[in-house]
Amino acid sequence: MLVFHIDIRVKPEHVEAFLEASRDNARHSVNEPGIARFDVLQQVDDPTHVVFIEAYRTPEARKAHQETAHYFRWRDTVADMMSQPRSRMEFRNAFPGDEGW
Repeated sequence: MLVFHIDIRVKPEHVEAFLEASRDNARHSVNEPGIARFDVLQQVDDPTHVVFIEAYRTPEARKAHQETAHYFRWRDTVADMMSQPRSRMEFRNAFPGDEGW
């Protein structure tokens, strides 16, 4: 399993629209067979800070997600809503289930 932590900073005037678009993307994403989790988190004391936690069953599942209509719609809708480029950290599942370590 691959887990991605996507760190996003949203322009204050776009927070609600960004969250609406992100919820729509997440609702569709959780129905993809290769996605185990897709969480959208908003920092309590800084509503402009949003984090996605995306868990994919395989590397191919992530590639497939990035080819869906809902991903393209989200990407295009929120492009100008972010105050800086989003950053990504990639993790592997260390527990449970990764027999490789």
